[in-house]
Amino acid sequence: GSLLDYWNGHCPLTGITDKALLRASHIVPWRSCTSDAERLDVHNGLLLSALWDSAFDQGLVSFDDDGEPMFSPTISDAAKAELRWKDVIPLTEVHRQNLAWHRKNFFIPK
Repeated sequence: GSLLDYWNGHCPLTGITDKALLRASHIVPWRSCTSDAERLDVHNGLLLSALWDSAFDQGLVSFDDDGEPMFSPTISDAAKAELRWKDVIPLTEVHRQNLAWHRKNFFIPK
């Protein structure tokens, strides 16, 4: 609920607003958080469409400090094209810190 409010009920990448297609994506996974406060912090979450959430959770995509998607070389050009996105994600400094953790621990880099 708090991520729906924070992200104004839509995926910031795609604009999708259908709740059935949205997922609360933890940047630092629940099991790796050091406290409940970190687990529930809206700056440790992104509201993503189900397809983006799956790619993010598998380390196939991450985001740079400007909120621009970064793609693993294991994703085909055809799959990247199907991940259609419109805008970069507006990030706070806490988002950036958490995404640095994600890139280091989950992202499959080039």
